[in-house]
Amino acid sequence: MISAELVSFLESGVSILVGTRDARLFPEGIRGLGARVEDGGEEVTVFVPEAVGATTVANLRGNGRIAVCCSRIADHRSLQMKGRLVELRPGDERDRESVEVYRVEFAKALAFAGVPPRLTFRISYWPCHAVRFRVESLFTQTPGPGAGDPLRTAGGAVS
Repeated sequence: MISAELVSFLESGVSILVGTRDARLFPEGIRGLGARVEDGGEEVTVFVPEAVGATTVANLRGNGRIAVCCSRIADHRSLQMKGRLVELRPGDERDRESVEVYRVEFAKALAFAGVPPRLTFRISYWPCHAVRFRVESLFTQTPGPGAGDPLRTAGGAVS
């Protein structure tokens, strides 16, 4: 489902917002701390800081639904993934390596927009929760024509 080009995009320093909802359909949004596309390209793990992630974790345990929006700061290219929770666990050392790489790349991306890295590095990032989900749908969210449309592959098929 997720092409090599999209893997590169998702695993770069894009801004990541994780959306969940509770049983009353009340939304919750939180900043993600990196994404890793798992082998096979059908599942993604995003990282949510433990310090501020209690509501997101409760929502995921309650209904397992998740939406993740990734946006590149330099050009606003944006992608939304929707899916269902596969695994929710404390981050491990492999996850910490992914989060550390992401922090550096995200700091570079924000520096492009004028935010000093010293401020970006103040974002709470560890310990974190690893949220693995199966991607059920992908949407283009880049501002302009086609925003909100299902993502189409190079061959024209809907992803």
